[in-house]
Amino acid sequence: MPLNSRFSKGQERNAAFRPDVIETYPVAADGKLMEFLINAMPQRKRTTVKELLKHNQVAVNGMPVRQFDHQLVAGDTVKVNLTREFKVFSNKRVKLVYEDADILVIEKGYGLLSMATDTIKDGTAYSIMREYVKWEDPRNKLFIVHRLDRDTSGLMMLARTVDAKEAMQHNWNNMVLSRKYVAVVEGEVENDEGIIKSYLAENSRFEVYSTQNPEEGQLAVTRYRVIKRGLGHTMVEVELDTGRKNQIRVHMKDLGHPIAGDRKYGAGPSIIHRLALHAQTLRFAHPVTKRDMNFSTPIPGSFWKLVGGK
Repeated sequence: MPLNSRFSKGQERNAAFRPDVIETYPVAADGKLMEFLINAMPQRKRTTVKELLKHNQVAVNGMPVRQFDHQLVAGDTVKVNLTREFKVFSNKRVKLVYEDADILVIEKGYGLLSMATDTIKDGTAYSIMREYVKWEDPRNKLFIVHRLDRDTSGLMMLARTVDAKEAMQHNWNNMVLSRKYVAVVEGEVENDEGIIKSYLAENSRFEVYSTQNPEEGQLAVTRYRVIKRGLGHTMVEVELDTGRKNQIRVHMKDLGHPIAGDRKYGAGPSIIHRLALHAQTLRFAHPVTKRDMNFSTPIPGSFWKLVGGK
C-alpha cells in the first residue's frame, strides 16, 4: 500500500494520522471551473488558484481536474486539497468511473476477480480499490456491494461506508433502476427480443443450471434484445430482472446460444480469447443522496469483431 507522503517510512507506523485540509464547495449554477473557484475563494489570488489546478489539488465530484475551463453543472461538488495533490487513480485492469464520500463506481477488466477467494487474496478489483482509498486515509474502509464474474468486464459499484453498503444491499431491487449487459452469443438468435425465465440452482461441481421446480432453485428472469447478427454470432443487449450467479450465461445456454468463449456452458473456442459478456449500464439511486446515478461504458471493440463490425 502506498505510504502517506507526509511521513517517512520510519515515522509512518508511529505517527498519528493527520487528515488533509480539504475545502468543499457545492455548485449552485452551471459555469466554468476557474471562474467558480475565484468566486468561491475570494481570499486567494488567481495565481494561487492556478497552482492548485496545476498540481491536481482540485477535484470535481471526487475526480481530480486540471482544466481551468472544465464545465460545471448545478449539483456538482468541488473540493480543494490545501495539503497535497489528490490521488490520480491509474490501473491497467480497473478504471475509476466515479467516486464520492459514499460510493465508488469502477469498470472492471475481464479476467479479474471482483473479490478474494480461498486461494487468491490480492490483485482483485476490491484489493486494488481498497489500496486506493487507504492512500487518502489509512482509516478508510471499502465494502463490496455486488460483484461480476471473473471473466465478465464492466461496471461495478463499491461502498465506502457501512451505511451505503447496507442501504444498497437491503433494498437492492428498488435501489437499482437498471442493469444492462452486452453479450455476443454463438449462432443467430431467431427472435429480435425475448424473455427467459427459470429457477437457478447449483450442483456439487459449482455449476449453475436451470430448473422449473421453484423448490429447487431461485427465480431468475432475463430479457434480451438483438443488436446485430453476423458471422455466425449475435450481439444482444441483456437486462436483468433478478441478479443470480451466472444468470446470463445459463439463460443464453438455455436459449440454445451460449455466450462466445463460454466453455463452461457449452460454447466452443473464441477468436477473441475471452468471454463475450460486458456489464455496460448501471443505473441506481444513490444510497445517501437518492440522486439518480446513471453510468454506461462502450461496447468492447472485440465484440464487434465477432459480428462483422458496426
